[in-house]
Amino acid sequence: MSATVRDVMTTRVVAVRRDASFKEMAAMLRSSRISAFPVVDDARRVIGVVSAGDLLVKEAVQADGTSLIAALRHFREDDKAAGITAGDLMTSPAVTIGAAATVEEAARRMYDRKVSRLPVVTEAGLLVGIVSRVDVLAVFDRPDAEIRLEVIRQVLPGILSRPAGDVDVTVKDGIVTVTGPLRGDREAQAVLDAVRHVQGVVAVRDRLTRPAGREGQGS
Repeated sequence: MSATVRDVMTTRVVAVRRDASFKEMAAMLRSSRISAFPVVDDARRVIGVVSAGDLLVKEAVQADGTSLIAALRHFREDDKAAGITAGDLMTSPAVTIGAAATVEEAARRMYDRKVSRLPVVTEAGLLVGIVSRVDVLAVFDRPDAEIRLEVIRQVLPGILSRPAGDVDVTVKDGIVTVTGPLRGDREAQAVLDAVRHVQGVVAVRDRLTRPAGREGQGS
């Protein structure tokens, strides 16, 4: 069973309003030891995100002075450098995700959009939590024995047309090795694909045998 964002998200979220000042946000980032926070409206709908990088733009631009190189480097950042509130500095619209989304979806969205955390929102856009890269990686803490039981009791019986007693499953450090005879490539591929989607699986090693002695090469 795939973990959802709801399973790993943090529900105590540090958020600010649009009119939060630069100084207030800098102090909050430091005291909360976080790298970014959502910006919400009066109804607690997420309207943007402010990161430590957004705040650093002002310091970087001011440190570079007024040289031509500095001007070219920060041409697109002038607005943020002049910003004094969350509304001025935030990235909008925010990249968000729903609580029912899978952890895999969250990881893909973070990677594709190059963000380190996602505000978790309802269908109406209301803030209910936040999920970070560290939260997403937490699914790999699942015990090997628990992964093995899920593969044996849930994955294999749902695919194989016969008892799975001939198929051996071992798990070490999240790496699942599946060994034994199957009917053919289609059945073997279905097993391997399903095992890869089990929560906590790092990799799958294919040691299955097919008719005519065809063996998998591993993955």
